Amino acid sequence: MLQIDGGEPSALAETPITDSYEFIPGRYDTGLIVLCDHATNAIPESYACLGLPEGELKRHIAYDIGAASVTRQLAEMLEAPAILTRFSRLLIDPNRGLDDPTLVMRISDGAVIPGNRHLDAQERERRVRLYYEPYHARIDKLIESCVGAGVPPVLLSIHSFTDCWKGVARPWHAAVLWDRDYRFSVPLLEALRAEHGIFVGENEPYDGKLAGDSMWRHGTRRGLAHAILEIRQDLIGVAEGQKAWAERVAAAVRDIFARPELREALHTVHYFGSHTDTDEAPPYTSPAERIAR
Repeated sequence: MLQIDGGEPSALAETPITDSYEFIPGRYDTGLIVLCDHATNAIPESYACLGLPEGELKRHIAYDIGAASVTRQLAEMLEAPAILTRFSRLLIDPNRGLDDPTLVMRISDGAVIPGNRHLDAQERERRVRLYYEPYHARIDKLIESCVGAGVPPVLLSIHSFTDCWKGVARPWHAAVLWDRDYRFSVPLLEALRAEHGIFVGENEPYDGKLAGDSMWRHGTRRGLAHAILEIRQDLIGVAEGQKAWAERVAAAVRDIFARPELREALHTVHYFGSHTDTDEAPPYTSPAERIAR
């Protein structure tokens, strides 16, 4: 595969990566699995960078800048297992359902993706078989191992977002995305907001109610507590920021897991369903009201 370095400018570098995912071992009984759906901008050599220049593959359209490092450090700090993708979201996006029209992007943030413009059914099936499905199958296997260890795991998916979109600055330092399952998402939101000077969005700038995404597939459908954490890319574009945010999130998770009133609910299989299961979402209530229920 070819991977474009996201930090210092560099030439294309050949890597020995052949699998669709990277697995980081950890304790199955920690009660946590960390995931990173958009960890890298790596693209198999045979795809010739999908016809894109090197500069485009260094942008957010190809991967979530900084998210992989935060994921690895967070997994190490918490002794939790983690799974990260080893292919660019431009090849196929594992955080989309198979029926989602954005599963393989033809245009992304103004960039036309030449290698995806004329994608046929055979090539789509090939990418699903070689990259998308092995990644999700490995997550399923890891979940089963954790359940087998006696602790249904909480799922934490690490992403990042741009500091500016279409010329408008984004004020959030981070965001917690969720659908109906508040068991982990709301305590995580509150823990991060408790730190002075940290502005954390709830389902903004993106919405966690996306049927078919990774958390829907592995969290909602399996009844496991889960949340997506988005961190602004300018805050984790360098090593110091990545370490600082990994430490911040690790501290929040430790605090949440140490709370006896939450422990049983976090590690119990409970089906909340999805907002997409009904035409109308339930009325909005504050995080404090939701967690008190």
